[in-house]
Amino acid sequence: MDGVELFRARLRGRPFGRHRHDVYAVGVTEVGVQAFDYRGTVERSLPGQVFVLHPDEPHDGRADGPSLFGYQQIYVAPARIADALPALTGRPTPLPFAAPVTDDPALAHAVRTAFAGATEPLALDALVLRLADGLLRCGTGGRRVRAVPCRVDLPAIERGREFLESRLAVVRSSEVEAITGLDRFQFARQFRSVHGTSPYRYSVMRRLDIARKLLREGNPLAETAVATGFADQAHFTRTFKAAFGMPPGRYATLARTRVP
Repeated sequence: MDGVELFRARLRGRPFGRHRHDVYAVGVTEVGVQAFDYRGTVERSLPGQVFVLHPDEPHDGRADGPSLFGYQQIYVAPARIADALPALTGRPTPLPFAAPVTDDPALAHAVRTAFAGATEPLALDALVLRLADGLLRCGTGGRRVRAVPCRVDLPAIERGREFLESRLAVVRSSEVEAITGLDRFQFARQFRSVHGTSPYRYSVMRRLDIARKLLREGNPLAETAVATGFADQAHFTRTFKAAFGMPPGRYATLARTRVP
């Protein structure tokens, strides 16, 4: 969706011959050891390590030995990374060329959480921004480009916050851009610096606040899910439990219980 694809695999042997693709592949090895020929060397990625394959670079993929290997991987279009970079550097910036294998806990965390998160537009914007930041940090193509301090347009951020609070539905990135006058990545970075969380997370929590009110008033789960902009009851339940530690049905029961 929107230039981002998630891919997870458990493989043996040599499943991939030499090939290349026109997107970044950023992944985390989960089990085993994977090896790949890349830019004239053999690279090996151990569990927990991040691997990065640059667009249009030939490579293969195989297990380093007889055991199974597995990984989580994000394919992301170079244009998405290019659009995010100015929000981090303050100027147009060439695509970063990251080290093929590295230990970077923040980038690894960004990959892992993508598989547990949503694919709403604001969530994808936050993911792309974190990937771009990680690629800059792991860059090997000469002098590293450092992120600039975040300058905040407070009136624009306030307009964006008010808009997020007014919507009980999925918010599109283009809507935020129109309201704030900032591009989606500038808005995401500045919003976090002011509110300590991403625009997507802020939007979800405000929708869940309304959902809790509806549940306390006795509204059915399915109707509450629709009223607060979730795709279905299952999506609502997963998101609610991740935020509050219990499913919404349990919350509703407890909220209606009166202590004698």
